[in-house]
Amino acid sequence: MRGISGCGLGLRREFIASFGELDERPEWIEVTPENWFSVPYRYAEQFEKIVSEYAVVAHGVSLSIGSPEPMDKSFLRQMKAFLDRYGIEHYSEHLSFSALYGRQTYELLPLPMTEAMVRHLCEKINMVQDALERPLILENASYYISPYSEMREVDFLCEVLERSDTRLLLDVNNVYVNSVNHRFDPDRYIAQIPPSRVAYMHIAGHLEYPEEELLLDTHGEAICDEVWRLLGRTLRTHQAPVMIERDNNIPPLDVLMEEFRTLKQIVEAVR
Repeated sequence: MRGISGCGLGLRREFIASFGELDERPEWIEVTPENWFSVPYRYAEQFEKIVSEYAVVAHGVSLSIGSPEPMDKSFLRQMKAFLDRYGIEHYSEHLSFSALYGRQTYELLPLPMTEAMVRHLCEKINMVQDALERPLILENASYYISPYSEMREVDFLCEVLERSDTRLLLDVNNVYVNSVNHRFDPDRYIAQIPPSRVAYMHIAGHLEYPEEELLLDTHGEAICDEVWRLLGRTLRTHQAPVMIERDNNIPPLDVLMEEFRTLKQIVEAVR
């Protein structure tokens, strides 16, 4: 991606006060626009300074691209104003839905993997890109049920990317979680994604419930060895920027930076 390379980190309010004191800086950051539309006064100066110093990607949580309703034009205007204000070129969202009948859940709910949904998504993607005057990057989501689906997840994903000419935010943890829960080979899944379609990657943690043979995608735990190894194998074939995403149980920044150094080692080992 233009202006984005190497290893990044998701900016969170929990550690924004100490972010400027880092000795080892990430090469870029990701922000969640909805959390900063109205920046609280006590964070405003710090946020403005950080986004002026770093290359920034915006990663949304409430676009709800798969909802049956028309796109929320008011929301799109608000999003465009935010992206324009901070000069953010790259905007990503989730291949899921979160709103229905005008009510926002902020949960990433699974879509039917069907031909009809592919067509629906392509129409919505065009609308969003026209409104924002930017490409839309879509993330593969974790899911626990597959309602009314007629296609494998990877086939559905690749069909949407190809027919909408959209790029992918490849969440390696989500691939691993889905592979365990739905019993497929994560390496074969990733091998079917054209490397040219991958804009950047997420890596995160999850919870394990061995007695139920279930993984729960929380983005609130330390990254496990299996996911680190999957990332290393992925980077051999899919060269793209990578960032650590931590959304819950956020540790002190010095603890998070230990994981960041592991990420850098993995990335540098395959360069």
